Amino acid sequence: MKSYLAKKGEVARKWWLVDADGQILGRLSTQIAELLRGKTKPEFTPNVDTGDFVIVVNAEKIKLSGKKELQKVYHRHSGIPGGFKTETVRYVRERQPRKIIEKAVRGMLPHTTLGEKQFTKLKVYKGSTHPHQMQKPVKLEIKRR
Repeated sequence: MKSYLAKKGEVARKWWLVDADGQILGRLSTQIAELLRGKTKPEFTPNVDTGDFVIVVNAEKIKLSGKKELQKVYHRHSGIPGGFKTETVRYVRERQPRKIIEKAVRGMLPHTTLGEKQFTKLKVYKGSTHPHQMQKPVKLEIKRR
Protein backbone atom coordinates (compact mmCIF):
# COMPACT_ATOMS: atom_id res chain seq x y z
CA MET A 1 0.00 0.00 0.00
CA LYS A 2 1.37 3.43 -0.96
CA SER A 3 1.39 6.47 1.27
CA TYR A 4 -0.86 9.32 0.24
CA LEU A 5 0.86 12.58 -0.72
CA ALA A 6 -1.22 15.68 -1.29
CA LYS A 7 -0.81 17.57 -4.56
CA LYS A 8 -0.71 21.35 -4.83
CA GLY A 9 -4.14 21.89 -6.45
CA GLU A 10 -6.24 19.18 -4.80
CA VAL A 11 -6.36 20.55 -1.24
CA ALA A 12 -9.76 21.77 -0.01
CA ARG A 13 -9.38 24.88 2.15
CA LYS A 14 -11.72 26.10 4.87
CA TRP A 15 -12.00 29.49 6.53
CA TRP A 16 -11.92 29.56 10.34
CA LEU A 17 -13.00 32.46 12.58
CA VAL A 18 -11.24 32.77 15.95
CA ASP A 19 -12.27 35.20 18.68
CA ALA A 20 -9.18 36.18 20.71
CA ASP A 21 -11.19 37.84 23.49
CA GLY A 22 -9.85 36.52 26.81
CA GLN A 23 -7.63 33.86 25.19
CA ILE A 24 -4.04 33.25 26.27
CA LEU A 25 -1.55 34.14 23.52
CA GLY A 26 0.59 30.99 23.52
CA ARG A 27 -2.26 28.49 23.57
CA LEU A 28 -4.19 30.38 20.90
CA SER A 29 -1.23 30.80 18.58
CA THR A 30 -0.29 27.08 18.68
CA GLN A 31 -3.77 26.11 17.52
CA ILE A 32 -3.72 28.77 14.80
CA ALA A 33 -0.32 27.54 13.59
CA GLU A 34 -1.66 23.96 13.37
CA LEU A 35 -4.57 25.14 11.20
CA LEU A 36 -2.31 27.22 8.94
CA ARG A 37 0.05 24.26 8.39
CA GLY A 38 -2.79 21.76 7.89
CA LYS A 39 -1.65 19.41 10.65
CA THR A 40 -5.25 18.74 11.70
CA LYS A 41 -6.08 17.20 8.30
CA PRO A 42 -5.55 13.52 7.44
CA GLU A 43 -3.97 14.49 4.09
CA PHE A 44 -1.20 16.56 5.75
CA THR A 45 2.01 16.53 3.74
CA PRO A 46 4.99 18.43 5.20
CA ASN A 47 6.26 19.83 1.89
CA VAL A 48 2.85 20.96 0.52
CA ASP A 49 0.69 23.82 1.76
CA THR A 50 -2.37 21.90 3.01
CA GLY A 51 -3.51 24.47 5.59
CA ASP A 52 -6.66 26.53 5.97
CA PHE A 53 -7.32 30.26 6.24
CA VAL A 54 -7.67 31.72 9.76
CA ILE A 55 -9.37 35.01 10.68
CA VAL A 56 -8.64 36.35 14.18
CA VAL A 57 -10.84 39.12 15.62
CA ASN A 58 -10.55 41.12 18.87
CA ALA A 59 -6.75 41.02 18.77
CA GLU A 60 -6.49 43.82 21.32
CA LYS A 61 -8.22 41.69 24.00
CA ILE A 62 -5.69 38.85 24.07
CA LYS A 63 -4.22 37.89 27.46
CA LEU A 64 -0.68 37.02 28.42
CA SER A 65 0.14 34.87 31.42
CA GLY A 66 2.27 36.10 34.31
CA LYS A 67 4.03 39.47 34.09
CA LYS A 68 4.66 39.27 30.35
CA GLU A 69 2.61 42.43 29.72
CA LEU A 70 5.45 44.46 31.25
CA GLN A 71 8.46 42.15 30.92
CA LYS A 72 8.16 40.69 27.40
CA VAL A 73 10.15 42.80 24.93
CA TYR A 74 10.10 42.83 21.12
CA HIS A 75 13.30 43.77 19.28
CA ARG A 76 13.72 45.15 15.77
CA HIS A 77 16.50 46.77 13.80
CA SER A 78 16.18 49.16 10.86
CA GLY A 79 19.55 48.18 9.43
CA ILE A 80 21.26 51.54 9.96
CA PRO A 81 23.66 52.33 12.83
CA GLY A 82 21.69 53.18 15.95
CA GLY A 83 18.52 51.67 14.52
CA PHE A 84 17.96 49.06 17.24
CA LYS A 85 14.52 49.44 18.87
CA THR A 86 12.93 47.60 21.79
CA GLU A 87 9.32 47.86 22.89
CA THR A 88 7.18 46.10 25.48
CA VAL A 89 3.94 44.25 24.83
CA ARG A 90 1.95 47.04 26.46
CA TYR A 91 3.33 49.59 23.96
CA VAL A 92 2.72 47.29 20.97
CA ARG A 93 -0.85 46.61 22.18
CA GLU A 94 -1.60 50.34 22.15
CA ARG A 95 -0.20 50.90 18.65
CA GLN A 96 -0.74 47.68 16.66
CA PRO A 97 -2.38 44.88 18.67
CA ARG A 98 -2.48 42.52 15.69
CA LYS A 99 1.34 42.41 15.63
CA ILE A 100 1.37 40.49 18.95
CA ILE A 101 -0.56 37.55 17.47
CA GLU A 102 1.20 37.72 14.10
CA LYS A 103 4.67 37.57 15.68
CA ALA A 104 3.72 34.65 17.93
CA VAL A 105 2.24 32.60 15.06
CA ARG A 106 5.07 33.44 12.62
CA GLY A 107 7.60 32.01 15.08
CA MET A 108 5.70 28.70 15.15
CA LEU A 109 5.63 28.24 11.37
CA PRO A 110 8.56 26.91 9.32
CA HIS A 111 11.18 29.54 8.49
CA THR A 112 11.12 28.73 4.77
CA THR A 113 9.28 29.95 1.69
CA LEU A 114 6.53 27.42 2.47
CA GLY A 115 6.15 28.94 5.94
CA GLU A 116 5.90 32.42 4.45
CA LYS A 117 3.15 31.24 2.10
CA GLN A 118 1.27 29.64 5.00
CA PHE A 119 1.58 32.84 7.03
CA THR A 120 -0.21 34.84 4.33
CA LYS A 121 -3.38 32.87 5.12
CA LEU A 122 -3.57 34.47 8.59
CA LYS A 123 -5.81 37.54 8.82
CA VAL A 124 -5.78 39.41 12.17
CA TYR A 125 -8.13 42.31 12.95
CA LYS A 126 -8.61 44.75 15.80
CA GLY A 127 -12.26 44.76 16.84
CA SER A 128 -14.98 42.26 16.08
CA THR A 129 -15.57 43.04 12.38
CA HIS A 130 -13.76 41.61 9.37
CA PRO A 131 -14.21 41.88 5.57
CA HIS A 132 -14.37 38.11 4.92
CA GLN A 133 -18.11 37.45 5.31
CA MET A 134 -18.40 36.10 1.74
CA GLN A 135 -16.05 33.20 2.56
CA LYS A 136 -18.49 32.02 5.28
CA PRO A 137 -15.91 31.30 8.00
CA VAL A 138 -16.69 28.63 10.58
CA LYS A 139 -16.34 29.71 14.21
CA LEU A 140 -13.58 27.77 15.91
CA GLU A 141 -14.01 26.84 19.55
CA ILE A 142 -10.62 27.16 21.23
CA LYS A 143 -9.86 24.36 23.68
CA ARG A 144 -9.23 25.64 27.18
CA ARG A 145 -7.05 23.63 29.53
